[in-house]
Amino acid sequence: MSNTVFKIFILVFGLTASCYSQDFTALWQGHYSYNNIVDVVSGNHTLYAAAQNAVFKYDTQTNEITTITSVEGLSGEQITTIYYSELYQYLLIGYETGLVEIYSETDNSVLSVVDILDKQNITPVNKGINHFFENEGLIYISTNYGVSVYDLERLEFGDTYFLGNGGSQVTVTQVSILNNEIYAACLAGNGIKRADLNNPNLIDYQQWQTVIMGNYYTMNTINNKLYSVRDNRVLYEINGATINTLFTFPVLPLDADMSDSNLVYSTSNTIYVYDENLGLVNSFQPTEAFDSNFTSAVSLDDSIYIGTEAFGVLNNSISAVGEYSEIKPNGPLFNETFRLNAESGVVWSSFGDYTEDLVPSPVRSRGISYYRNEVWESIPYDSLLGGRNLSQIAVNPFVSNQVFVSSFQDGLLELNDFEPTILYDETNSGLESLVLPGSPNFRSLRVSATAFDRTGLLWSLSSLLFEPLKSYDPITGNWNSYDFSSIIQDAIRDEFGYFDLAIDNNGTKWIGAYTNGIYAYNETVSNNPLRNIRTEEQGLPFPRVNAVAIDNRNQLWVGTFTGLRVLYNTSGFYEDSNPTLSSIIILENGIAKELLEGETITDIKVDGSNNKWIGTVDSGVFYFSPDGQTTIYHFTKDNSPLPSNRINDISIDPNDGTVYIASIKGLLSFKAGGSKPGNTLEDAFVYPNPVRPEYNILGFNDLNDINKGVKINGLTERVNIKITDIEGNLVAEAQSNVNLRSSNSNYNFAIDGGTAIWNGKNLANNVVRTGVYLILISDLDSFETKVLKVLIVQ
Repeated sequence: MSNTVFKIFILVFGLTASCYSQDFTALWQGHYSYNNIVDVVSGNHTLYAAAQNAVFKYDTQTNEITTITSVEGLSGEQITTIYYSELYQYLLIGYETGLVEIYSETDNSVLSVVDILDKQNITPVNKGINHFFENEGLIYISTNYGVSVYDLERLEFGDTYFLGNGGSQVTVTQVSILNNEIYAACLAGNGIKRADLNNPNLIDYQQWQTVIMGNYYTMNTINNKLYSVRDNRVLYEINGATINTLFTFPVLPLDADMSDSNLVYSTSNTIYVYDENLGLVNSFQPTEAFDSNFTSAVSLDDSIYIGTEAFGVLNNSISAVGEYSEIKPNGPLFNETFRLNAESGVVWSSFGDYTEDLVPSPVRSRGISYYRNEVWESIPYDSLLGGRNLSQIAVNPFVSNQVFVSSFQDGLLELNDFEPTILYDETNSGLESLVLPGSPNFRSLRVSATAFDRTGLLWSLSSLLFEPLKSYDPITGNWNSYDFSSIIQDAIRDEFGYFDLAIDNNGTKWIGAYTNGIYAYNETVSNNPLRNIRTEEQGLPFPRVNAVAIDNRNQLWVGTFTGLRVLYNTSGFYEDSNPTLSSIIILENGIAKELLEGETITDIKVDGSNNKWIGTVDSGVFYFSPDGQTTIYHFTKDNSPLPSNRINDISIDPNDGTVYIASIKGLLSFKAGGSKPGNTLEDAFVYPNPVRPEYNILGFNDLNDINKGVKINGLTERVNIKITDIEGNLVAEAQSNVNLRSSNSNYNFAIDGGTAIWNGKNLANNVVRTGVYLILISDLDSFETKVLKVLIVQ
């Protein structure tokens, strides 16, 4: 590559890589699934495998695995094909949207090529990328509209070829080149098209000859011969205008790849490896241990690498076939995490889901995954005692290894020590199936929202019942049911079901529902323990409530189909004859505006500093100050590694403040830095300690980057912290709920829940010198104190 082109490349990549408004890359971590492989390609002793929306690289000599995800700059969209150019050391990634991304192996940067994606004269359904073929520095891109040419040297598009009659758009599955002629395999009866590469007018469809009619799915060159598979599963050899029939595959190939002097055809149940003379070298099938459909395959260094739908990439020797070995990065079972729970420090992930209308369709028989000690592990469906459509996850606050997962079809699953123990249903618990009139044998236990209260009782909601609210005591095994018939006269028609459940300090159960807004239930209230809020006059803009959360001030935050509301006085709710929800009014450019007006909210979570994390259906994630007046972050697909703006769930690890965000296209975590306050200062500590010269991040101005600065963890809810030098001179000071990281005051020292962060600057706004500094912590309620020391070496 010339120096001039190299400089242009760096410029373009630099702009692309820094497209996020703030560079939080080091704070994000992708938790993508690599079980379902879309495509595999080979490089120099390297395998590249594309999962649904992430890629991994496998070094066949060192066995090292490297992931390339949205954190590194990928779009997070659905990948359709990949290709590696050894000459330029670029990995090309094609998407169903028409987006093309180029990942540079030399500087680990991503270039987004949006020309096809933004093309106005091509409908979105025709923009999908089917295949890349490289010839003399040019990439021929097979698409659902034709062929586009991209120059890898100049990093720019050339001509586009519409090959149909009259220059219409036709689907091209693959192209190949032989003897300076380009051949295109086409669908919709357009057959195989051929043209002379020396022809300067290939944009004219009339310059392309039709070699043969029909639907052709592959086009490959090996040993100076062309081969193509038709929809009749027949493999043809193409020699100029002559077509020779070779043989018929049992199943239509999904993929064809020429690699390592082999021609490899992949069907859903068999991989065929042929030599350059089309002699069958070997074939590979699924085994009992790896029973999965195949998607693609390549040969590399006398090994076969097979992409599967369930086990990542399977590896085997071509010449001395043995047992398969599994190659994939660590990750959860699926990308489509529906519900999360990180409250115990273990991150639980379920994939069951149900429709927006609270119907368990499709019925999903999926396992569950959990993340502990920085490793994902999974429990397959076969071990889950028949629990389908698993969704909400509740961890016993008194027995952290006891977990309950609601099934929106079969009841409630209990796990102990990561082992499924019992599935509660209508035969062994207080749970009930809904009853359909005229269908006495119909069975469906639609348990959705669950939550533990402060006493250790597990509360759950089941749809389409007169007594939807249940309590279960894990110690005694007792179940109780609670009647909602004062509001629900028809169990099937009056209320479709329940999205969320939160329990406040008074023991009131706040329930977000589909039909009747918010239910409140408190069994200790003798007169009318069940009430609800459902009208606009009561401040509810729409009677569908997707999310409820109780914050650290015992206020109820409500996420509706069309906005955000707050009930400030939960304690006086039952004494209030007309309780009303409030909207939050903010000033935006001097104009009063309702916070999140019109947004469909999917989840609300409260962190250790009483800040609010709010997920939405199409606007990503918002992070607000305790009162909602300050937007700390607004993460979207465009300014962060989020692969989608549609958020299913959010959960926060209280120990370190890591926020886990489940979008419909993948799970990510963000190191927000706040943590839940402790009960005492006994475990308070400072890190890093010592602060060494190579720790060159003192003096930064944004305390929201938890990777920087000196951290003090293990704080209680209300503390004052003074930092002094060894002689007792005050260097910095902060107080809980006063010096907040989210403040516009740009503090040098601030406290967020159980964590404080200091940027190493003194009261004069200068970075402190080398020395020992004392950290004096005082609890403002209990008067407990603790002194820590930190050594800073500049």
